[in-house]
Amino acid sequence: MEIMNEPKKLYRSRSRMIGGVCGGLAEYFNIDPTLVRVIAALLFFTPFVPAIICYLVAWIIIPERA
Repeated sequence: MEIMNEPKKLYRSRSRMIGGVCGGLAEYFNIDPTLVRVIAALLFFTPFVPAIICYLVAWIIIPERA
């Protein structure tokens, strides 16, 4: 008997700081949300990565968990 697992889906987290993007990514990859938030904060100050624009686009594109 084969058990079918549902595919993982990416949602914005309801336990959010700003938009829930970092929390949603942490839930998706099963890691600590604080770690994802620290990495995101560090990327915001990196001139080579437009992290703020990527975050805003993810905030718009990723649906909120119902």
